[in-house]
Amino acid sequence: MTDICCIGHITLDKIITPTHTAYLNGGTSYYISHALAKLPPVGYKLITSLAESEMNAVDEMRQKGIDVEVIPSRKTVYFENKYGENMNNRTQRVLAKADPFTVDNLHNVTARFIHLGSLLADDFSLDVIKYLHGRGTLSVDAQGFLRYVDGVNVYPCDWDWKVEALKYVDILKVNEFEIESLTGQDDPHRAAEQLAKWGVKEVMMTFGNFGSIIFANGEYYEIPAYAPTKLVDATGCGDTYAAGYLYMRSKGASFDEAGRFAAAMSTLKLEKTGPFDRTIDDINAVMASPIAQQSLKQ
Repeated sequence: MTDICCIGHITLDKIITPTHTAYLNGGTSYYISHALAKLPPVGYKLITSLAESEMNAVDEMRQKGIDVEVIPSRKTVYFENKYGENMNNRTQRVLAKADPFTVDNLHNVTARFIHLGSLLADDFSLDVIKYLHGRGTLSVDAQGFLRYVDGVNVYPCDWDWKVEALKYVDILKVNEFEIESLTGQDDPHRAAEQLAKWGVKEVMMTFGNFGSIIFANGEYYEIPAYAPTKLVDATGCGDTYAAGYLYMRSKGASFDEAGRFAAAMSTLKLEKTGPFDRTIDDINAVMASPIAQQSLKQ
């Protein structure tokens, strides 16, 4: 059986930082796939959807040994991400949207861990989440469910059917803004407990350079951030964290061990534009290095 299956759109990304502008492929599925491809192998499959005109991105991934299944779409998601001096903050526009995923085109999915890389509110329906529940440990990135597109502008929104959906979600990835939006709680511990009451078994909370917190089985695991050698591009850092966490969980690692491994991967991703492209030795070296001095968010 496949160990990890990621489902999500590959995107076209325009990334603007104070020092440069780059045009790249991206999206949760893209960053997770490349990150996992650099680690000692596990059984992995990507299910994505994009227009025929962007199939070069899929060809490039297949050349790297990534197993990719493509569901045809009329368009490819096109994001513009703009960062200021603070790499924790960004503004976005969406210049094109792909077709949503449906139960009909996901009917053969099964894996030990299934990760939904949501980008926009209508990527995955409640029917899809219900269907995939039980076909593997279901992991969901909350980000897409909390933003919708009007014209080209991206706006925050509530996940209206979250209480129903989270009954079927085993692992939920959120950042500091998303967890407060979902729960109305500005304290991450209370917010995580609320998500657990709604049914989530593992809450994966990331706070940028303030570290991360895993909440599982009623216990908190606080993961400090490692200090990068330089700050280049934060795009895909959360996805890289999810890749590292799911990779280690699929290998039977503890929550704390998985979080620390994921944090080290994210630090390395910060140091360059594009997807994670370092090695397991690099990750181990970061884990043996001093941590960042910032305290975790209280």
